Order: sequence, then C-alpha cells, then structure tokens
Amino acid sequence: MKKNMLTLILFLIVGLVAGTLVGQLLAPYPGLSFLTKSVPLSWQPKADLIVIQYDLDLQIRLNLISIAGLALGFWVHRRL
Repeated sequence: MKKNMLTLILFLIVGLVAGTLVGQLLAPYPGLSFLTKSVPLSWQPKADLIVIQYDLDLQIRLNLISIAGLALGFWVHRRL
C-alpha cells in the first residue's frame, strides 16, 4: 500500500481523537489526573482586508493520553 501524506494526517487525527476520548473516560479517576490534565494551545489569526474579513479560532487541548494517541496513529501508519 502506497503511503501518502493524506493517510498520515488521517491516522494522526484518528489517534488524537481516540486519545482524547480515552482521556475523557479516565478523567473521573483522581489517581490518573497526571494523564488527563490538558494544556490548551490556541491560534487566532484574523485579518481585515476591507473586501474580506476573517476571524479564525483554532484550539487544541493536549494531554498525555492524546499525545499517546498521536504516537499510536503514527506507529500504525508506519506499520502499513
């Protein structure tokens, strides 16, 4: 199977979402709080070009479980 950038991005997004879901499921357990504590990363580009105006808000909340999901998605892509 030919690997390309689209499949890598797809596996990374699926891994990130799966890791975030597992992190949400483990959040009620206080012993695992170090895995589920999230750090928000945000980027807010905006421009007013008189003809076109846009305001974009991108936010990612990363925790150790979601980073493990990213790593798992990368590993699965490499194994194909």
